[in-house]
Amino acid sequence: MLGLVFDSAFEMWAFWAAVLALGVFLLGGLFIVTRPQPEVIGHPKGLFLLFLAEMWERFSYYGMRALLIFYLVQHWLFTDSEASIIYGAYTALVYIAPVVGGYLADRYLGQRKAVLFGAILLTFGHFFMAFEGTGGQDDPTINIFWLALALIIVGSGFLKANISVMVGQLYPRTDVRRDPAYTIFYMGINVGAATASIICGFLGQTYGWEYGFGLAGIGMLIGTIFFVLGKPLLLGKGEPKDPEKLKGGKEFGIYGAGLAMVALCWVAIQYQDLVGWVLGIFGLGLVAYVISIAVTKLHPHERDRIFAAMFLIIVSVVFWALFEQAGSSLNLFTDRHVDTQGVNASMFQSINAIYIVLLAPVFAMLWQGLARKGAEPSTPMKFGLAVIQVGLGFLVLVWGASSVGVEVPTPVIFIFLIYLLHTTGELCLSPVGLSAMNRLSPAHMASLVMGTWFFASATGNFAAGLIAAATGAEGLDEAAGKQVVLDVYWTAVGIGAGVMVIAPFVKKLMHLDTLKDEGSLEGAAEAGIEPQEAGVHPTTKPSA
Repeated sequence: MLGLVFDSAFEMWAFWAAVLALGVFLLGGLFIVTRPQPEVIGHPKGLFLLFLAEMWERFSYYGMRALLIFYLVQHWLFTDSEASIIYGAYTALVYIAPVVGGYLADRYLGQRKAVLFGAILLTFGHFFMAFEGTGGQDDPTINIFWLALALIIVGSGFLKANISVMVGQLYPRTDVRRDPAYTIFYMGINVGAATASIICGFLGQTYGWEYGFGLAGIGMLIGTIFFVLGKPLLLGKGEPKDPEKLKGGKEFGIYGAGLAMVALCWVAIQYQDLVGWVLGIFGLGLVAYVISIAVTKLHPHERDRIFAAMFLIIVSVVFWALFEQAGSSLNLFTDRHVDTQGVNASMFQSINAIYIVLLAPVFAMLWQGLARKGAEPSTPMKFGLAVIQVGLGFLVLVWGASSVGVEVPTPVIFIFLIYLLHTTGELCLSPVGLSAMNRLSPAHMASLVMGTWFFASATGNFAAGLIAAATGAEGLDEAAGKQVVLDVYWTAVGIGAGVMVIAPFVKKLMHLDTLKDEGSLEGAAEAGIEPQEAGVHPTTKPSA
């Protein structure tokens, strides 16, 4: 066991609080799933099994994510710009992969086998991240690093696309316990996300990359073991709809296709321009296809709603392009220019998850309260507010850095403020957007429109890498670099204000007065607990 040495009391308390929280939820979950009765606190034990599996999956993912930009810059010796674009391509692919993983689970594997396959890929991927080599881009070990990223991308595609759906499968469609079940389940996400950034971040930056990445791999292995041993608790849910489709070696053929995806991602992550071209060409084609269907086949009101949805999707690209600076440029800025009070910069990646836990219920009650008074902002108005807040967050940080001078570290309070504004912006856009995609699309187009939403999320993540590269580009002097930052984020505020100005027109396109209740999106209840998490598997169900 490492003799842990902390640089400050803040770091020590944060680390041990995270360890305590992780331990409490782990032991509590184990206590529940080993009870003899089929249900505990009014829910099937399978819910808590999925809770534990997802908690460890998020622990592994966010533990790696907190360290990735530093690993690229400090170990593999990429420039800030190169590292930011690699990071953006990686996160973009993570959001594209669930489209394939969800499709294969629906048509062939079923959710349980898809989740297990994804968990195995993720376990190998996170362990391969711990192979450091000697560092530098000439080190052949970097090929293992590319393989690790590819395994994590595809593994996330199979797991994230399906595990949240399994939660819903444990309950009848009209069961009033579904929403509380998703709330419990998504607590696992936030426990994993918050604790991993602190624990893996501290170990990786203090004692060596292999400790941070290795612990993330151990977390994923534990989650996989839970999922395998707890199969009886799932009550037969998530199995293939048509087992005949998997006979004759076809199941292994699907796994082989998954490995082929790994090979494709291994290439794509090294040639980031390829990812950008695919996103651009396919994205434009997808939007054009959706609009062509709306124009030629839909009732005028339905057509207008699709136009409104496409507008919101385009706005979301701007939001995610700025929001996803957290893991790249903002992480580097925190490490180099902020008085972190002795706390490792990667540990600050936990702040967003903690804010989400605290503020998501507040926003839910706020929107409901305003709705009762007839004062709830429209969906496009909320989108405008979200973009303004994400832009203002960075401007607050620039102001904070300028107020103390270039040579003086920025007070850490401004990091807490930027994450606060970004989280409140996220809560104005992510859950609202998921709900809007379902409300605005006819039932027969729900999957297509939701797929477009997620493709926009991937595009936003890739754009985030380009922005991070531009705002932190080598060769820019201090004044020029600051001006680029100000130009980008003032532009974001301007876009947000523009969205708010035209929000009444977009609201008219939504034709809310003629909406019919065709069903609600499976997985929408958990929206907002993690960015873009719900609706990966966009089937519709009758309203409760």
